[in-house]
Amino acid sequence: MLLVIDVGNTNTVLGVYQAGKLKRHWRLQTHHGRTSDEHGIFLRQLFELSGLEAGEVTNAIISCVVPPMEGTMVQMICDYFACEPTIVGEDIAAGMPVLYDHPNAVGADRLVNAVAAWQRCKSALIVVDFGTATTFDAISVRGEYLGGAICPGITVSSEALFRAASKLPRVELGKPSDVIGRNTVHSIQAGLLYGYIGQIREVVTRMKEELEGPVQVIATGGLASFFADETDIIDTVDELLTLEGLRIIYEQEQEDT
Repeated sequence: MLLVIDVGNTNTVLGVYQAGKLKRHWRLQTHHGRTSDEHGIFLRQLFELSGLEAGEVTNAIISCVVPPMEGTMVQMICDYFACEPTIVGEDIAAGMPVLYDHPNAVGADRLVNAVAAWQRCKSALIVVDFGTATTFDAISVRGEYLGGAICPGITVSSEALFRAASKLPRVELGKPSDVIGRNTVHSIQAGLLYGYIGQIREVVTRMKEELEGPVQVIATGGLASFFADETDIIDTVDELLTLEGLRIIYEQEQEDT
């Protein structure tokens, strides 16, 4: 079995593949302070509860955008799954031409998403990943990673508003019935949701104008479905796109060696 792990600033998403099929996946909060032993014990418990044998994991691949977490996760896999993990961006490249000014500056998760989206559509693409930051990544019709846009995620924006405005409360993300809020909570929810939808539409529309040919828009991340329901600018939602990209990159690397 192949263990794939995507470590993000807010969430860590893990999956187990067998014969190219995703058998089980989990979305967990990223804990910067946990030791490798704590991560290992917890993950072994998840395996047991899911009816999986940790001893059947023979390979692992990691993408990580939290540098202090990378060594912890590598140590955890070595100790608790008895294999040496592959690191995207360190051990292997994504296998896609990167036309960024500084290719090494592109987050591993962004490249992994691009690879998975390209393998799926083989057309010009925009991948919108709703995470701590919302990223918009453009892939050309020739399968080249071109670059993109980065903005604060909606949760970050909401938290910043709460911290900067002393009289405004912290609110949960929600879908108010009207744009004109009749109380403070609904007003904040309306501003966050519909303002964010406008931002998504504007960035995607402008990116499409700069890309050749028909463009597919794929959304991923934990809030992808939430936003896709509110706009027609997104064609496809795949919340596990990053896991699929990790599998593809690992298998491509095996074919090349």
